[in-house]
Amino acid sequence: MPISNSLSRRVFFATAATAVAGYVLLERHAVLAAPSAPKNPEGPVTVVQFGDDGKAVGKVTVPRVIKTDAEWRSQLSPLSYDVTRREGTERPYTHNMLDVHDAGLFRCICCLNALFSSTTKFDSGTGWPSFWEPIAKENMVEITDRSFGMARTAVSCRECDAHLGHVFDDGPAPTGLRYCMNAAAMKFVKTA
Repeated sequence: MPISNSLSRRVFFATAATAVAGYVLLERHAVLAAPSAPKNPEGPVTVVQFGDDGKAVGKVTVPRVIKTDAEWRSQLSPLSYDVTRREGTERPYTHNMLDVHDAGLFRCICCLNALFSSTTKFDSGTGWPSFWEPIAKENMVEITDRSFGMARTAVSCRECDAHLGHVFDDGPAPTGLRYCMNAAAMKFVKTA
């Protein structure tokens, strides 16, 4: 094989690999570069409230929780801020919430909106807390996420627009769904 052909292939593959790596880094940077804008910045929202006993109190209309970036940073840990306000993702198997098996509620770390009941939690083997159903669909917003060159369904808190994770259609019965959530986006409260 002539040297020029061998060199041309190396240059081509090196350039292609560099371009792909650059695209991935830019895509990740674009996702993390700006805090999440509220999906519906005006007006109140309607959610289903739950007491710490795990029972539904009922549908209520509440003001949307809106804070400045500085307020969110002072309230949240750096990881929770990155996940909820900048749509980041925690590393799998790095949070003790995988080992939570008590009866209780998983609430939004930002506003304490009820998200999941422990009765719908299951071990998905993915390294993130997974649920087959939210405690109330009204408490969440699902939108198409086209980051990283793929289409997924992102899940956020209706009350404060915190990014929570994604939902996939490879979960167990009865819904067939897997709500793959970031533990850093939630707070577990044992039922009273």
